[in-house]
Amino acid sequence: MTTMNLTPKQMRIFNFVRQFRLLNGYSPTLQEIADELQVSKVTVFEHVEALVEKGALRRNPNKARSLSEVESAVRPDEASGMSIPLLGRIAAGMPIERCAEDEKLQLEAIFGRTTARRGDMFALQVEGESMRDEGILDGDYVIVERRSTARNGERVVALLPNGETTLKSFYREKSGLIRLQPANPEFEPILVEDCTIQGVVIGVLRRY
Repeated sequence: MTTMNLTPKQMRIFNFVRQFRLLNGYSPTLQEIADELQVSKVTVFEHVEALVEKGALRRNPNKARSLSEVESAVRPDEASGMSIPLLGRIAAGMPIERCAEDEKLQLEAIFGRTTARRGDMFALQVEGESMRDEGILDGDYVIVERRSTARNGERVVALLPNGETTLKSFYREKSGLIRLQPANPEFEPILVEDCTIQGVVIGVLRRY
């Protein structure tokens, strides 16, 4: 990828434009980008202008949906499909085993064109059968949206007080305790006074 000084928001816009084009076959409008980032259309316009000046995007001001990425601004290993960071592996009550920082899960390379949600996401590979009855099996990849809060019943990646990380369904009990519920009767629920939600599962990928 060409070396260029992009701000985090500019990088998000650049990645959104590229991924939107891969998934839909045409470019997003400024309003669609604004809706995705939850900012004003004026703010998006300013960032897009900066990206054009920096050589990351090109556009035709007289044509709708004309935004596209400059080929030299796309890393060769990312040009063929959407990728998200693969951070490691997770199992019931076990800590995350960190992967190399530059390891990516190439969604399109595995599954072809995908409708996976875009945004601040990462992937973890599941080890074990604690979430079996929710359809999350050993070897699956869970796609996780970074979030610090969760609603009852959502499947979360939770950091426990003892430093271990687990994948379970989140429930806040009337007693004030948090119940992290497995989806397999062979495993006991985990009850804690507090835990740190690192993300909420928004999808499961499986290779056959």
